Amino acid sequence: MTMMLERYGHGGDLWTAEEAFNRPKEQFLDYSSNMNPLGPPDVVKEILTASWQDIVKYPDPAVRELRLCLSRKYGIDPDSILVGNGAAELIDLIIRVVKPKRTGLARPSFSEYEEAVHKTGGQVTNIPLLPQHQFELQWQDVEAALPTADLFFLGHPNNPTGKLIPQSVLTNLLQSQRKLILDEAFMDFVPQESEHSQLKLASTSHDLIVIRSMTKFYSIPGIRLGFMVAHPDLIQQLRGQQVQWSVNYLAQRIGSKVLEDTTFEQSTREWLCVEKPWLIEQLTALGLEVAQSDVNFLLFSFPDSMGIQVKQAQQHMGHQGILIRDASLFEGLNERCCRVAIRLREDNERLLQALRNMISDLSRKRV
Repeated sequence: MTMMLERYGHGGDLWTAEEAFNRPKEQFLDYSSNMNPLGPPDVVKEILTASWQDIVKYPDPAVRELRLCLSRKYGIDPDSILVGNGAAELIDLIIRVVKPKRTGLARPSFSEYEEAVHKTGGQVTNIPLLPQHQFELQWQDVEAALPTADLFFLGHPNNPTGKLIPQSVLTNLLQSQRKLILDEAFMDFVPQESEHSQLKLASTSHDLIVIRSMTKFYSIPGIRLGFMVAHPDLIQQLRGQQVQWSVNYLAQRIGSKVLEDTTFEQSTREWLCVEKPWLIEQLTALGLEVAQSDVNFLLFSFPDSMGIQVKQAQQHMGHQGILIRDASLFEGLNERCCRVAIRLREDNERLLQALRNMISDLSRKRV
């Protein structure tokens, strides 16, 4: 019996991979988790080395330094910012406070949106993302959900498809008098980020909330750090419902300092600008059906002619020490769909060779 690697609902679970493939977790090349391969920035090591003795102090309960840094970076009022223990805490918090009766969710999308809604007894209206539209959200599908949904919770860009929401769809939604939560966890990877992010608008709007993660871009998922931007009145309400001390001292210090590393930001965008089109081209050359992406991960599917299912591929690749994401677990995708991160060239070449070997091996077994 094979073990499901995403048994806790996510990629990046090296402990389950170690159990499943009898290989030390340090030996896996992890393509199931969408972290920036250039990180963490050097300043993270400096802070951990220099500030470890400061953990005897309580962290700032108001997270003032980091909020001020975020305020300066994005040009928004610090009173419109709430920092949390990763985006996961903020997703749960906003749904607990707003308590929507029915939430419009794109399919496929990040499973934690639905989990948060169900925890509060809410219901879901599905909005399809279709391959014939390159998984781009269509206004007519959103419009069909308007009569039933009192809130929309959407990835911008969406996970696992990697697509931004078209500006026209956002504009129409914001005019619909429905509350809109945008998860911009991967927005840092988008070229011309400032043209697409809705942070500034969220800081003054009564209907728009934006959630950002700092763990993906800066490769600090073990630290747990994210923030939310909304109207100051809502932020004050949310702060009153947030668990005390949820953002630890080291997370606050690291968050403040990585925001200053503009060289790291530039290097990341330059790397992705080269590596993403190259990897798409290489995967397509293997015969895989690759969706266009605006960020640092790719959704692809094995064509019917290959006769390969993603669970089969995940096991085969895992035994070679490479972890891939079973995207069939996202509602709206089928058993041939897979998601992989974009990593450095040497790693990507290893991924491609492993996929090439797998396709060849499984094709021989079919003959």
